Amino acid sequence: MLTFIEENYLKAIYHLSGGASDTVSTNRLAEEMKTSPASVSDMVKKLAIKKVVDYQKYQGVKISEEGKIKALNVIRKHRLWEVFLVDKLRFKWDEVHDVAEQLEHIKSPLLTQRLDEFLGFPKNDPHGDPIPDEDGNFIEKKKVPLNELKEGIAGTIVAVEDSSIAFLKHLDKMGISIGTNVQILEIIEYDQSMEIQIDGKKNMTISKTVAENILISQ
Repeated sequence: MLTFIEENYLKAIYHLSGGASDTVSTNRLAEEMKTSPASVSDMVKKLAIKKVVDYQKYQGVKISEEGKIKALNVIRKHRLWEVFLVDKLRFKWDEVHDVAEQLEHIKSPLLTQRLDEFLGFPKNDPHGDPIPDEDGNFIEKKKVPLNELKEGIAGTIVAVEDSSIAFLKHLDKMGISIGTNVQILEIIEYDQSMEIQIDGKKNMTISKTVAENILISQ
C-alpha cells in the first residue's frame, strides 16, 4: 500500500509524463514537488521497489502499468471530491483543490463507488478535466486553446489549462466559467489580445495569456 506522500509523487510523475508516455527527470520531479533532487531519488527508489515506477540512475523515472492504474485511481478520487465540494457543498471552483488533495487519499473503494453514484457518475470535474472510471478509462474531449482560433469562430469553454486560484478568480470576475459560450470578435495585432463576446451578450477584451489558458470545444 502506498503512503499519501508516495501517492502524491506517483500522481506528479503521471502528469509530468504526459499520461505515462514519457520518462521524467529527477530534477523536473524535484521542481514539481518543491524538494531536492536527492529527496526525489530516495523516493523513486522506494516506488521502484513497490513496482509502480521504473527507475534507473541518471536516466529518470517512468511510471509502470501498475503505477498508472494507482495514479489514475488517486486522480479519480480527487476529481470526484472536487465535484462533490462544488455541487453539494457550494465551494467555488478556486477553493476545492487543496481540500480534494486531502480527501483523495482515503483508501475505501466502496466510498469512492458510492460517491460516484451519489454524484450521478460525472464525466468531468469543475475545471473540465475528465474523471477516470473504476478501470482508469476516461473520455478526453477534443479541445483547443482559445488563442489558436481565428476571428469569427465560436465555441464552448470545456476546460482550463491553468487551474491556479489566481486564474480561476480572474475568470470569475469576468463571468467566465466551464460551459460559457465564446465568440472571437477581433484579434488585436499588437499584442494578440482578443475582443470576445460571451454567451451572446457581453463583450470584453482578454489578454493573450488568458486566451492561452482557456480551452474550447467547437
